[in-house]
Amino acid sequence: MTETTQRRNTTTSTTGKQDGAPRRDAGGPAETRGNTAIADTVVAKIAGMAAREVPEVHNLGGGMTRAFGAVRQRVPGGGTGVTQGVKVEVGERQAAVDLDVVVEYGAAITDTAADVRTNVVNAIERMTGLEVVEVNIAVDDVHLPDEEDESEPEQRRVA
Repeated sequence: MTETTQRRNTTTSTTGKQDGAPRRDAGGPAETRGNTAIADTVVAKIAGMAAREVPEVHNLGGGMTRAFGAVRQRVPGGGTGVTQGVKVEVGERQAAVDLDVVVEYGAAITDTAADVRTNVVNAIERMTGLEVVEVNIAVDDVHLPDEEDESEPEQRRVA
């Protein structure tokens, strides 16, 4: 008596052939294959830029943060301080943002905070796909029209 064994190839290509070739549609659509990791600094930069787009926002950061930022900008290669006054926590699907804001004198602070919050949430969600669960805003100062800004370059101050 002879024993017969039958082997089956379990790999099937998109055309239905059992040729051992890897499947082209192995994981569904291309955009769902793999993971994307977004660094905290990326989200912080997006939040900082989005907050600064609101006209009533004079600057971001507390007094000491702005002073260190002004020094850092004067040092070659020191950076621009886009993330100054911005703290973020980024998870796999969600992000939370804390902002320290200086508003222009005369601006309605609650309206300005709402505009900043909306702009930051829209920018982060559009650019990263993360859900922004909260944007906490601390108004640290009000910029008066006759105050000199410590972060302005010398040539702009001398008029």
